[in-house]
Amino acid sequence: MATAVTGAGDTKKLSAKSAQAGAGRRYEHLFFSGMALVILGAVFRGFARTYFLAGVFHAPLPNLLIHIHGAAFSSWILLFIAQTSLVSAGRVDIHRRLGIAVFLLACAMVLLGVAAATNELARGVPPTIGPKTFYAVPMLDMLLFATLVFFAFRARFHPATHKRLILIATIGLTDAAFARWPIFRGHLNEAFLASYVLIALLAAYDLWSTRRIHRATLWAGALVVFVHQVSLPIGQTAAWHAFATLVQPLGHIFS
Repeated sequence: MATAVTGAGDTKKLSAKSAQAGAGRRYEHLFFSGMALVILGAVFRGFARTYFLAGVFHAPLPNLLIHIHGAAFSSWILLFIAQTSLVSAGRVDIHRRLGIAVFLLACAMVLLGVAAATNELARGVPPTIGPKTFYAVPMLDMLLFATLVFFAFRARFHPATHKRLILIATIGLTDAAFARWPIFRGHLNEAFLASYVLIALLAAYDLWSTRRIHRATLWAGALVVFVHQVSLPIGQTAAWHAFATLVQPLGHIFS
């Protein structure tokens, strides 16, 4: 009799734990899907006037390189939403197969990002901060993105780490979108802060769901803040200006 009671108690405990785990997964799917939609909204708001509502492929962009750059980075956001949706739907098999294509897209994005930044440098964009100084911002953004995607790919069999690194890598790109919001235009540091709010939401979710901030959230979030905050100081150095002057002629190739 005692054995039967003990067995029944263990079964109830296992059932309770399973129910809690199932609820936790549902909340996690909702959170990451919601964050993907928030990022989509931020990007759409930032580039609506000059790209999305201007006809996308028919938008009056400077050259073909910027069109390809815009298409690639827009595809990343859409694939990010698709990947979170596949995980939520339980189609991890498709998520993993599509992940190879997403990784290759990320590699192409880094090359396109560097090329587009160098083209902007050659065109003297933006004139407010100074093209050579500002050149450090997108270049370091690409280094940041490449680093986080690399570690996310390495951690692809550790879902909790992988999804956080991909999310933070994507958040690290949103400064370009926030900087184009009317309230942040001409105020790059405020645009950086807006992206940090998204990282803070992830940290808050970690605390709520696991009572601690995930290690990937900590180091990757700190890396985003660090890279953003050192980009302009690096861009103002004589060494960086010398480097920008050296590569500036390459930007005319795509003009």
